[in-house]
Amino acid sequence: MDSASSTLPVDEFLELVGIVRRLRRECPWDREQTHQSLREGLIEETYEVVESLDSNNSSGLRNELGDLLLHILLHATIAEETGEFSLREVMSDLSQKLVRRHPHVFGDRKAESADTVRQNWEQLKMHEGRKSVLEGVPGTLPALQRAMRVQERAARVGFDWDNSDDVLRKVVEEAGELASALSVEDGKLREEELGDFLFAVVNYARHLKIDPETSLRLTVEKFTRRFRFVEEQIRDRGQDIEAATLREMDDLWNEAKRRGL
Repeated sequence: MDSASSTLPVDEFLELVGIVRRLRRECPWDREQTHQSLREGLIEETYEVVESLDSNNSSGLRNELGDLLLHILLHATIAEETGEFSLREVMSDLSQKLVRRHPHVFGDRKAESADTVRQNWEQLKMHEGRKSVLEGVPGTLPALQRAMRVQERAARVGFDWDNSDDVLRKVVEEAGELASALSVEDGKLREEELGDFLFAVVNYARHLKIDPETSLRLTVEKFTRRFRFVEEQIRDRGQDIEAATLREMDDLWNEAKRRGL
C-alpha cells in the first residue's frame, strides 16, 4: 500500500458526514427516521457484515462496512439534532475508552498475551463502575451467542469447569434430566430443562473453542443445501414435495450427503 492510500481519509469522512446531514435535511425518507425506526436495519446490516466475513467476500465486506457506517452516522446525526450527544463526543468517548482500557499500549502495564489483555480489560471495566462481570452483555443477542458471552465472562473470574470432559458429562446429565421431564405433563419444566441442556452444549462448545452460533449456522446452511437438493430431485420427477414419501426423501437426502452437499 503506497503512502497516499494509507493516509487518514479526513476529506472523505467529512464529505460523508456532510452527505448524511444533507440527507436528513432534504430527503423525506431520511428525515422521518428515528433511533427506533433504524433499529432493525442496523441489526440487518450487522449480520450482512458477518455474512461477508463468513464467506471471505472482501468486496462484499467493503460494501457492507459502508452500509454499517451509514447507520452509525445516521444515529449520531439524529442525536445531534435532538441534543442528545454529538458525533464528536462519540469519537472522543471511544478514543478515551480505548486508551484507558489498553494501559499495556498507552501506559506502563505489561501484557504478554491476549488472555492477559482480556483479564485486564474486565478488571478495568469493573473499576469503571460496573457491579457485575456480566454487565455489558446485550440482552438482544441471539440466545446461543449470549450464553457463550456470559459463560466467558464468568470464566474470566474463575467460575468455570476444570476441563472439557467434565462439561461433556454435564451435557449428558442435562440430557437425562430433559428426558425425564418429557414424561411429565409440565410444559414449563420441559422448556426449562431444554434450556439447561442447550446451555450445557454451549458451554461444551466454548471449551472446545468452537463458536456455537457459527457452528449451528453452518449446520442450518448444510441442511438447507441438502433439502433443496431433495426438492429439486422430486420436482424433476414431476412430483410435488408434499406427495413424496419419507422413504423417497430420505433416500435423496443420503444421495445429497454422498455428493458432498
